[in-house]
Amino acid sequence: MTNFNVFAFALFIGIVVLTLLVTFWAAKRTKTTSEFYTAGSTITGWQNGIAITGDFLSASAFLGLIGLISLYGYDGYLYAIGAFLGLVFLLFLVAEPLRNTGKITMADVLVNRLNEKPIRSMSALSNIVISTFYLIAQLVGAGGLIALLLGINYNYAIIGVGLLMILYVIFGGMLATTWVQIIKAFLLMGGTAALLIMVLSKFNFNIGEVFKSASNMYGDSIMGPGLLYNNPIDFISLMLALVLGTAALPHLLIRFYTVPNAKEARKSVVYSMCIIGAFFLVIPVLALGSAVLVGQEKIISVDKGGNMAGPLLAQAVGGDYMFAIIAAVAFATILAVVAGLVITASSAFAHDFYTNVVRSGKATEKEQMRVARISSFMIGILAIILGMAAKDLNISFMSALAFAVGASTNLPVILFTLFWKKFTTTGALAGMIVGLVSSLILTFIGPTGMEEHAIFPLKNPGIISIPLGFIAAIAGSLVSRDHKANSNYTETYVRANTGFDIKK
Repeated sequence: MTNFNVFAFALFIGIVVLTLLVTFWAAKRTKTTSEFYTAGSTITGWQNGIAITGDFLSASAFLGLIGLISLYGYDGYLYAIGAFLGLVFLLFLVAEPLRNTGKITMADVLVNRLNEKPIRSMSALSNIVISTFYLIAQLVGAGGLIALLLGINYNYAIIGVGLLMILYVIFGGMLATTWVQIIKAFLLMGGTAALLIMVLSKFNFNIGEVFKSASNMYGDSIMGPGLLYNNPIDFISLMLALVLGTAALPHLLIRFYTVPNAKEARKSVVYSMCIIGAFFLVIPVLALGSAVLVGQEKIISVDKGGNMAGPLLAQAVGGDYMFAIIAAVAFATILAVVAGLVITASSAFAHDFYTNVVRSGKATEKEQMRVARISSFMIGILAIILGMAAKDLNISFMSALAFAVGASTNLPVILFTLFWKKFTTTGALAGMIVGLVSSLILTFIGPTGMEEHAIFPLKNPGIISIPLGFIAAIAGSLVSRDHKANSNYTETYVRANTGFDIKK
């Protein structure tokens, strides 16, 4: 398994060369900060929808989700259900208002009503933390994948992928990132369809046979709840994080600024929901096929988190060539998502904190571009270091933690800024601080951080940290006054729902 695979190596090199060519093309068209952060808002609805698909279907979806379902059956699939429902929430409550009221980042929406410097500072911090959590999950998947396929040391694999993602962002900006994500989405759906056909051929093209075989091999328990979550509170906490967190993930929110208007933003979510929904319908068949054709013991022996179940299934049904193809598709998946995460985190620092807080909006275009590229490099290096330390964690689980932090920190301030007249700057700061601190502390003192010595019993902190974020935002608003927030509410509300600026 760890022998050098020439065909796989050729595919990996091919994907790298293709994405570097895209980056070179985009670099010549990325001269301003608007082009760097949002591709100049020139992406169409269908293009952005496919790019959102490429951004959303990360390593946690393709590698981690197949692994979870192959090991835990029904409980593993709940990740997919929760995440998909989050897209519905994103479509109806966030996508259009965000595009109508913002320019580049989430903080642009908030400062329409709230005091700029404290809000931008806290927003930048929270978005960098969320993006870093998600980045770690993707790099863990990349390290395990490349180590498995090419026999390259896990740490070296993470370093290689990390340097590539930094390269894409520094030179190509959002335009390169968008087209890398579009290419990845086509590769992922094509590879998934081919793998599905191969798996079904082993079961007489009868999906029911796949489920029946898994049940016969592992018992009926794999088809019902309880293998992964026998604590209903833990399950509710996870679902809250997935459903609410999707609407607060900064790397998805920034995508709505790449389109020219709110109509295209709505279209992009609908396109992405159709593609992602089809993908999630296929995943259980592949996962249970892996449990039957590969075996849970072998899946765990190769990777404790189960992250290599998909590539191992490809090898079982299509030999080393199919194994290499699916691994290369997963590699493209990781490259696309990590590029989106890095540009999101760098925009939070360079645009929100440096340009508008440190330089009070007076930084030159050249200076902003330089800071954006430096911050991209530093965030990429940090993610590489943390990815090396998180080797044995399941990447779907790691991603769910990012969802929890997002729902606890970003979601309260987004919704209250858009829809609550009495919301204030104090309330926003209180909500973000309490949400961020509580979600991080509960994660680190829970089973993720302290394992068998955990003080907090739940694997996902969402059921505690999300209400705390909302409560703190409400309490902070009720005990404070904010003339700007109150006087600008009507203007923000009208812009959020119509796109019309009543001040003009």
